[in-house]
Amino acid sequence: MAELFDATLNPEDIKLDREALLNAVADCDVLVPTVTDMIDAELIAASGDRLKLIANYGAGVNHIDLRAARARGIVVTNTPGVLTEDTADMTMALILSVPRRLAEGEKLVRSGEWKGWSPGGMLGHRIGGKTLGIIGMGRIGQAVAMRARAFGLSVHYHNRHRLPAVLEAQLAATWQEDFDDLLRAADIVTIHTPLNSDSQNMIDARRIALMQPHVFVINASRGGIVDEEALVEALEAKQLAGAGLDVWQHEPAIDPRLLALPNVVMTPHMGSATYEGREATGDKVIANIRIWADGHRPPDQVLEGWLPPR
Repeated sequence: MAELFDATLNPEDIKLDREALLNAVADCDVLVPTVTDMIDAELIAASGDRLKLIANYGAGVNHIDLRAARARGIVVTNTPGVLTEDTADMTMALILSVPRRLAEGEKLVRSGEWKGWSPGGMLGHRIGGKTLGIIGMGRIGQAVAMRARAFGLSVHYHNRHRLPAVLEAQLAATWQEDFDDLLRAADIVTIHTPLNSDSQNMIDARRIALMQPHVFVINASRGGIVDEEALVEALEAKQLAGAGLDVWQHEPAIDPRLLALPNVVMTPHMGSATYEGREATGDKVIANIRIWADGHRPPDQVLEGWLPPR
């Protein structure tokens, strides 16, 4: 970016504070935020007249007030598609890790207290033959379904729109029109929907109560989709068997009750954290800026009524 534009960069791997963000939007043509930068209506209102493009570094745009941006005539772009495989890999890792108690086993070995193999030692659950319920069957949901087939999971999914029959056959996936029916049927539930007003606290106490006590919940999408308080209470009461979480409702703060639960595998929002994924994301950001600067509509413009393609 520095070779192509007159760029002011954040050289540290930490997010800008509010004052720094306000200073940035006051005198730039293009802003490149990440998921931790809250680009709300107040910040957009404080931007200078020059700001005409917000080229988001990442696919999700729940941290950007799209309505406020449109009202100011500011174009918003994102970077869909480049993190699909990485996030699907992380999801599959959590699907394997929680039932098989991999995190518990690793901690036991490191503690020096492991006494060796025994017939009843570290028993977990086989995933082959179980039903995987996928919430959101966009790019990442489909990539997870492809991986799940290889592990012998039966794939069911809920989506706003049913997939074409040929794609369902390719994925060996069964559509559940009713969201609640999917939760009742699944042994493992994994979430791949964007965070917006419709999905905020989608997995609440009522829906958690629909799940059977042997169910594992996996979330590598956004923390706000799951009501964390309800999840903690269900795990403590053994209404759920466990959880694999890569995202959190109040990142980076994590409820200490979750930290105390041995049946929760926790990772620090690293589903997309690969060198290849970060580089590809940057390439898309630069492509969007260059095409916009040349006077054309950028390929990844976020349009009216748009939802992030998860």
